[in-house]
Amino acid sequence: MFRLAHLSDIHLGPLPELSYRELASKRITGYINWQRNRKRAMFGDTLLRLVADMKAQRPDHVAVTGDLVNLATRTEIAGARIWLDDLGDAKWVSVVPGNHDAYVPGALARAFREWHPYLVGDNARSGPGRHFPYMRVRGPVAIVGTSSAEATVPFFATGTFKRGQALATARLLSEAKAKGLFRVVMIHHPPIAGAAAWSKRLIGKQFFSKVIHDVGADLVLHGHTHLDTLYWLNGPDGTKVPVVGVPSASQNAGGDKPASRYNIFEIEGGPGAWSLTQRERGLRADGSGIDWIRERQLLSNGRAVDARPREDAETADPFRAEVAGDA
Repeated sequence: MFRLAHLSDIHLGPLPELSYRELASKRITGYINWQRNRKRAMFGDTLLRLVADMKAQRPDHVAVTGDLVNLATRTEIAGARIWLDDLGDAKWVSVVPGNHDAYVPGALARAFREWHPYLVGDNARSGPGRHFPYMRVRGPVAIVGTSSAEATVPFFATGTFKRGQALATARLLSEAKAKGLFRVVMIHHPPIAGAAAWSKRLIGKQFFSKVIHDVGADLVLHGHTHLDTLYWLNGPDGTKVPVVGVPSASQNAGGDKPASRYNIFEIEGGPGAWSLTQRERGLRADGSGIDWIRERQLLSNGRAVDARPREDAETADPFRAEVAGDA
């Protein structure tokens, strides 16, 4: 059995002191949002406790789906590299960037340089604009990292997934399928219509859906919404592919969003007969400690166990509603 952990939306704090020059950009809106909302909801030892608990579960690999920082300042990006090194060796941790990591023009390139070992595949290519998607093979699992991160104007937190990246992702997934690997795709923004507010949506989700429909995958992981969600995308030959979102790893208890969590995915079986179980662990609602939240089997013998229509899945999800001010 292979055990894959999933963390997202780290939002390392507190914010460093910012210069007037740094605030003379989109960062001013993010700074205000931090002071009004995230400073209270995401600062403390919540993240430290969650990571310690996750390490105690001894996963075989860790996937981090973006938003390590808040305003993508030089100090934050450098600090996030220290946090990643503490999280684990780059061979054990795979990262894709989020919109906050690309908060202003130039930030994503800087993050790529700092976090490089965590953002490249087994056959690393150079340059932040050329290495996505990447693929890493760990045991029976192929981890394909894609990027939806981009700098946007104030009050927007959209991402993009363009045709070129779609074609490259399809090639990697086809290669992984030919090798008989369980295929995991990482992306920051949810590739599902209606899963995020219009100002925070993924532009180009139709390209992502077509890749999954034509080539297939076994699991898609995302962050961005700070919610616990399960959707399904259509794969080849009538198959269904689970799309799983996880709450922010730094969210304190008692807020408008679910408290800090991570997922452990247990992968067993082989080509055409994979089994996948999601075990969700996180902070109790009262903040008293970390416990098991839920367990559900997603795939059994290569087939979806609970592939409800997307509309039903959205309606049934108690955490679906978004809270304004997360851009």
